[in-house]
Amino acid sequence: MRLNGKIALVTGGGRGIGEAIALRLAEEGADLAIDYLSDPTDVKEICGKIEQLGRRVVGVKADVGVVGAAEGAVKETVAKLGGLDILVNNAGIEKNAAFVDVTEQDYRSVIDVNLTGPFFSSQAFARHCRDTRQGGRIINISSVHEELPFPHFTPYCVSKGGMKMLMRNLAIELAPLGITVNNIAPGAIETAINSKLLHSPSLLKPLLGNIPLGRLGQPTDVASVAAFLASSDADYITGTTIVVDGGLLWNYSEQ
Repeated sequence: MRLNGKIALVTGGGRGIGEAIALRLAEEGADLAIDYLSDPTDVKEICGKIEQLGRRVVGVKADVGVVGAAEGAVKETVAKLGGLDILVNNAGIEKNAAFVDVTEQDYRSVIDVNLTGPFFSSQAFARHCRDTRQGGRIINISSVHEELPFPHFTPYCVSKGGMKMLMRNLAIELAPLGITVNNIAPGAIETAINSKLLHSPSLLKPLLGNIPLGRLGQPTDVASVAAFLASSDADYITGTTIVVDGGLLWNYSEQ
């Protein structure tokens, strides 16, 4: 187990990719804090699974789209588990609307959760690492849409493009503190957020035609990369995006 003695916080960790990452980090030996927004049902289930692995785990209720709550999730994790070594900025939302119809509220909600939250949770984490004189890992769950246009999802693409530059900048600035910063950019992953796609053959077939490996990704495909980046195997990797998309990014074309 590569993460024995480590403590990780996964935002939006109650389901989907976040749940898979939390479970994989626990399997590698880490203790976990699972951030959730409102409904504790999913978190209780994953906490039970992690406890069965013999790891410590706590739920942290925080809306990371609120600056104080994003910072508070880090502080609460440190208070409850006694430290923090790995921050996984996973929480994210998207809104489907033509650019001319995007409302200010929808724009701000996407930017706040997807970019502002990771900015200030990372800041709180960096301060913790500085004050405790220890290194750490920041792993952002970005998207192929930090590179790939996605019509009708402009705020989402803006947030992921911003996350790419945030990662690059922090990788340089936080390196003297021993903190590595990297992004994981999933492509089409089989999660609840893609339920409409999964149940629509007319949408799914052309997408699969754009994926050289011929299938959707699974949350575990992303989780395995997160476990690698969190471990000492990735000590010399920082400032980069690892794309997990079955080849979609470099084979994509509008139908």
